[in-house]
Amino acid sequence: MDKQNRILIVDDEKINIKLLTNFLQDEYKIMAARTGKQALKAVRGPNPPDLILLDIILPEMDGYEICTAIKKDEKNRHIPIIFVTAVSEVMDEAKAFDLGAVDYITKPFNPITVKARVNTHIQLSTTMRDLKAALAKVKKLSGLLPICAKCKKIRDDQGYWNEVDLYLEKNSSAKFSHGICPNCSDELYGNHDWYQKRKKNNDLP
Repeated sequence: MDKQNRILIVDDEKINIKLLTNFLQDEYKIMAARTGKQALKAVRGPNPPDLILLDIILPEMDGYEICTAIKKDEKNRHIPIIFVTAVSEVMDEAKAFDLGAVDYITKPFNPITVKARVNTHIQLSTTMRDLKAALAKVKKLSGLLPICAKCKKIRDDQGYWNEVDLYLEKNSSAKFSHGICPNCSDELYGNHDWYQKRKKNNDLP
């Protein structure tokens, strides 16, 4: 695992924070918060966590309220949240998942289970982030595009000449090569015999 990934543990009991830290600190950077206010401050800070282990029973705000606040934040709503609950506590699983949680673990902690759940959701989150980045990159044009020196139409991969606007230049990494499209060729050279012969023989670029 990448030690650069950060895990935020939100629990008002020091012993629980210590246990979870011991389980995960070899593979992740650990952040801790004991109240909802501290948790939201960490999430909205310059180095937000990559995953949150969130206790349900907390002072000031409970885990459901904290989860709701995070999922309303467009910037940080992608952060996976795993609820932490004691076996003796009543957890509304449907509510937890409806609010956006991805999983839950129970106390007393099983270190193997904790590591497995955290590793799985970090990997899923990383994969989704990489996929979104790849899709965004695909949307940008790259390569060499033939462009008409006169009318500024460009030829696409299917051989059609299309209008090009300023957005293309500002939002793509495409490099332009210059030539003349068929319409402009007809306009410029249509009266020349050599042009008509080459056109008839399909000998035009």
